[in-house]
Amino acid sequence: MTTKLNHLLADIDVLEIIGDTDKNISSLESDSRKAEKDGIFVAVKGVTTDGHKYIPVVTSANVGAVVCEEMPSTLDKGVTYIRVADSAKALGELASAWFGHPSRHLTLVGVTGTNGKTTTATLLYEMARLEGYKAGLLSTVCNYIGEKKVPSTHTTPDPISLNRLLAEMVNEGCDYAFMEVSSHSTAQKRVAGLNFAGGIFSNLTRDHLDYHGTVDNYMRAKKAFFDMLDKDAFALINEDDKSGRFMVQNTKAKVYTYSLRTDADFRGKVLETRLDGTLLSLNGHEVEVMFTGRFNAYNLTAVYGASILCGFNPEEVLVNMSKLVPVAGRFQPFLSPQGVAAIVDYAHTPDALINVLDTIRDIVGSKGKVITVVGAGGNRDSGKRPIMAQEAACRSDILILTSDNPRFEDPEEIISQMAAGLSKEELKRTEQIIDRREAIKRAVEIAEPGTVILVAGKGHEPYQEVKGVRNHFDDAEEVKAALNLIP
Repeated sequence: MTTKLNHLLADIDVLEIIGDTDKNISSLESDSRKAEKDGIFVAVKGVTTDGHKYIPVVTSANVGAVVCEEMPSTLDKGVTYIRVADSAKALGELASAWFGHPSRHLTLVGVTGTNGKTTTATLLYEMARLEGYKAGLLSTVCNYIGEKKVPSTHTTPDPISLNRLLAEMVNEGCDYAFMEVSSHSTAQKRVAGLNFAGGIFSNLTRDHLDYHGTVDNYMRAKKAFFDMLDKDAFALINEDDKSGRFMVQNTKAKVYTYSLRTDADFRGKVLETRLDGTLLSLNGHEVEVMFTGRFNAYNLTAVYGASILCGFNPEEVLVNMSKLVPVAGRFQPFLSPQGVAAIVDYAHTPDALINVLDTIRDIVGSKGKVITVVGAGGNRDSGKRPIMAQEAACRSDILILTSDNPRFEDPEEIISQMAAGLSKEELKRTEQIIDRREAIKRAVEIAEPGTVILVAGKGHEPYQEVKGVRNHFDDAEEVKAALNLIP
């Protein structure tokens, strides 16, 4: 595949060009190790390294063009140099152009927020399929091109991988695509150049401060997504979240709201809740769904609203709401013959733990006991560790602190940082077990009939990352084994 350089640059804000633009380009790369002869290399200033320092390496490989923010001191003959204000943004726009602007041929909807992105995006993908459309999905758990499963490595892929996946969706005849839009992706301009038909905001609580530094930076990274929506798009926000209105302050999109508490364009209300489902009211229509908890009621209300905004038949949407099934690792229930229930959930922030544990406590009431098994990821925001432990402890009868994905940190030190948030009384009913498998076994061992065990933090992840190595570990598998549910 080759494309004329001047065609690729048609939608790019260029500050300066040195060299010929009427030439064929054979590839697009931002990784200098993959740069090819007659290709275009985009020098991006990344988190760990600056692509500009690799310009001499790629020009020696005879690339056809270089996109950069700063012109190199030495220019190679035969190479076209293109200076832009923001090379990360240019990479996204070039990737879109390279693959034929696939997002323009799809109804593409993005979902952003701290919690609920995976569930909302996945259920919209399932809803589109139930409505008879071919659809694609880009999520933390897995990507789908129609029915074809594609492994996921990032919540939002890099611009080249992202546009390649969208192009495959177009080629497969997909009408719709739904994707999670992470704060990292907007901060790093990975979604630049994409044409979104709509955006959804779920909620905002503390997360990823190891990357963004402050809550304000994190919030503005989320807001940047809505800033990029055009006037023909919709912006669906959670009216009950205090950050919702901030997200759409500068958007050109048409704003719609959803809520469980107040009047909104799409109004949800929990009528009855159980461990295996909820009776929900959506704009006055009762529907039985296979999801539990107010946090899922928010997700489902967003799905209901977005489905209608996508043009799906409102009556069919209501019928299909009852057919949707929970996403793996998101409030995934297991019940032993002895009457002990366990929930596997991805909750890895203080707010997510509060939501899940409040839901469990509402279901078990004053008689049932709640045991929580939770850890915190290494090499991530350490400030949330004592807060997570504190929120879990005050909502649980017994707390077991354990290892999550320690990565390159000492798991014992992570647990100690979590325990620092507990009072003396809370520490008396807290156990610290580094081995996650043993922690889950211990929770089952001390559980009585009627007890609900929450295993939180990893959800769908089938691995545990220790010192750069991902070892197979699946919370759902471990729970089933501990409950003797595996024959």
